[in-house]
Amino acid sequence: MPATTLLVRYSGMVQGVGFRATARRLAQAYDLKGWVKNEGDGSVTMVVHGSTAEVDAFLRDIRESRLGPMIDREVLEPQSGPMTLEAFGIRH
Repeated sequence: MPATTLLVRYSGMVQGVGFRATARRLAQAYDLKGWVKNEGDGSVTMVVHGSTAEVDAFLRDIRESRLGPMIDREVLEPQSGPMTLEAFGIRH
């Protein structure tokens, strides 16, 4: 199964609404590695790695969750090269 690693940037009303905890909870339904964290500019950054199908399903779950209406913009940037990622978690 092909794997993918994405850097995802979310903007909108994405801080102070449980975005990171919800993303971590949704990620637990899949075999994903990565992290999610708040940025100083009010955005949220996430790195996610797994099978392309699971990453796509996870990102769809985020869009369809209660977080969806809070997201004004989602920017996906494919990543290449070695990355050391562990079980999906929250970074501070």
